Amino acid sequence: MGGLRYIDDVVTVQLDPDACNGCRMCTTVCPHGVFDMKDGRARLADRDACIECGACVRNCAAGALSVDPGVGCAAAVIQGWLTGTEPTCGC
Repeated sequence: MGGLRYIDDVVTVQLDPDACNGCRMCTTVCPHGVFDMKDGRARLADRDACIECGACVRNCAAGALSVDPGVGCAAAVIQGWLTGTEPTCGC
């Protein structure tokens, strides 16, 4: 499944850069490289690569991140892979 991406502009991940303490945990735990660091704080480098797994939120002690893990869009992508159809999330 290499190279497959989420549906553009539908992921729920949010980052409050002012709340970020620069611990880098999001860059460590994210399986898709959604985050990188700039000026000592996290930033969303590739937001549409997010699969809404929630690993970043569970590991952000500063509370700078939020995501609705397991929402319909992720299910739509998986269903599309399984059935060979275009993913649609109804957003």
